[in-house]
Amino acid sequence: MKWYRQLRWKLFVSHLVIVIISGVVMMATASFLTSVGLVQDMPLTLGAAAAETSGIDSANTPTEPSLERRFQLVVQQSLLVAGFAAMAAAVVVSLFVSRRVVEPLHAISIASRRLAQGFYRERTMIGSDDELADLSQSVNQLAETLDQTERRRLALLSDVAHELRTPLSTIGGYMEGLIDHVIQPSNQTFSLILNETNRLQRLIEDLGLLSRVEAGQVPISARPVDLALMLKDVYAQFQPQFDADGISHQLILPLTLPLVWADPDRVNQVLINLLANAYRYTPSGGQVTLRATAEHERLLISVEDTGVGIAPEHLPHLFERFYRVDKSRARASGGSGIGLTIARHLVYAQGGEIWAESAGPGKGACFRFTLPVALLVPSIGTARDSRYASAQEERVENFTPFSKQS
Repeated sequence: MKWYRQLRWKLFVSHLVIVIISGVVMMATASFLTSVGLVQDMPLTLGAAAAETSGIDSANTPTEPSLERRFQLVVQQSLLVAGFAAMAAAVVVSLFVSRRVVEPLHAISIASRRLAQGFYRERTMIGSDDELADLSQSVNQLAETLDQTERRRLALLSDVAHELRTPLSTIGGYMEGLIDHVIQPSNQTFSLILNETNRLQRLIEDLGLLSRVEAGQVPISARPVDLALMLKDVYAQFQPQFDADGISHQLILPLTLPLVWADPDRVNQVLINLLANAYRYTPSGGQVTLRATAEHERLLISVEDTGVGIAPEHLPHLFERFYRVDKSRARASGGSGIGLTIARHLVYAQGGEIWAESAGPGKGACFRFTLPVALLVPSIGTARDSRYASAQEERVENFTPFSKQS
């Protein structure tokens, strides 16, 4: 912002203008009244001079003290009138300037009170380009954020109601069918009811976890962790699922990998969520890659897949609660829609970052997150137990399973 547009300089110039206007009015008024007062006394002075030159008695002419007294009275009267005129001019200019400052503040105050009452669509319109305009813009940004938060809250309530209604309706329908003997008891029926019950339980647990992580109430027990060993363990859990669905998979790790400062349980949650998403959205014949690389004082973990991909307009919203790119597909696959939101909060709580990348629909996706390096702890390669040592033997594992058709 240029200096002459700053509010402090505008106030300084306004005060300077008030002082200049006051001085000019005072000088003009004093000059006018003094000249008028002296001109009224000129005949007396000229008469006295004429009497002196003509020899007339000057007893009746004004004396020097009386002229001095008259001059003082004229000057005092001029200053008094000029002072009142300057004060009136200063008041008018001050009211104009203060109005230009107070009106925007009054508008911002009204908008803030409306926001406090829950009217989140309230906005301020300030036409200036000074600090008051910046303040107005900040209030509008706050209002926009509150409005978006309120819309997300309403959407959250709607989504939660929908997510709870679906399994409950399924369970209730099957139970009524069993009671009315419309549906015959069978292992398949009981299995379906159990699956819906488990889905409902997972959703409730996820909602509870989400509320805790958003409130910062999930404890993080960070310590030096061998990320290479953790990645191998989590990767091994998904190998049977990848193999069964004909999805190629590989784990890529560098020969040396420093320890990270993290909570292993929370990191495990994040990894499972990302690998589960990659498995869910990668068709048979695709590939999922889990890799880790060291970058300065952080470790970068990536989960890449060749699945359905993500359109660019969806990338900024993937970590919002209950946001789905394909709602029907996500619900059919059993996702709750808040796993990525939980993962984001868990990564942030450990001092890392998480984001998603995709070249577009049908071109796969890549989810990456970082964790800080435990700088004061020796990296891989120092004397530790056999499990840590075995993690050094093979850093790249490739699997190409048989397809489902075979």
